[in-house]
Amino acid sequence: MTLGHFLYIPGVFLLGVLIGYILGGRAAVSSAADRELAARRGAARRARSEPTHEPPRSGDAPP
Repeated sequence: MTLGHFLYIPGVFLLGVLIGYILGGRAAVSSAADRELAARRGAARRARSEPTHEPPRSGDAPP
């Protein structure tokens, strides 16, 4: 093996680690945003389906 191998192989390895770190961080942020969006949609869906317990309005009351 030549000196080039001792420099090239660790250099490519470190480049791969760096690229993986960047892409993994982006994936984690995207996944957290997807979970947040799903939680908000679920909360909105539950809020629409729950009955409201508001008192009847004066115009809605029978005479």
